[in-house]
Amino acid sequence: MKKLLLLAAFCVLLSSKGFSQGFMKKLSQKLEFGIKAGGNYSDFGDAGFSTDPLAGFHAGATIAFKVTNNFLIQEEFLYSQQGAKVLAGPLGSQEIKLSYVNVPILLKYRTNFGLFVEAGPQVSIKVNEDIAGFQDADFAKKIDFGVAGGIGFQSKMGLGIGARYIYGIEKVMENPSAVLGEFKNNNIQASIFYRF
Repeated sequence: MKKLLLLAAFCVLLSSKGFSQGFMKKLSQKLEFGIKAGGNYSDFGDAGFSTDPLAGFHAGATIAFKVTNNFLIQEEFLYSQQGAKVLAGPLGSQEIKLSYVNVPILLKYRTNFGLFVEAGPQVSIKVNEDIAGFQDADFAKKIDFGVAGGIGFQSKMGLGIGARYIYGIEKVMENPSAVLGEFKNNNIQASIFYRF
């Protein structure tokens, strides 16, 4: 009886090990990891003052889950420099520089040829701000929300290019004022990436 129980326990152990290895192998076939970097061209929408776009960059990592061969759910973790050039108004003439960690969660459709379209929400966590006259106080909110949409191409070897527009849906300022307006982040990104 003891030998029979030991044999049964050994069989269960082998089958669970086989199951876990099979599960992990299937999961790894469904995941795509990558890195990406590129340029930003950002500005404020609905601002109560005159602005011009500000150039910056973004860089980070991506992970995608393949629901099917063509349909994916992609999440990214990107450091992103955003803001705007203020031309005139209550803030004077200066560059408002805001740095965020952007986390978009995108639904992506990719053709067999490699062309893709993507769209979804994005949450951004402020990590730094550089605004004259606001050293001791918070100018921008710690959390920002937006909606992203983009297009691009990914080659069979994993190298690709993409362009994306992020429309801000949350007011930038921690304490909005009637003078400055309830302006929002808007950002155009052009990227190169590599998927493993």
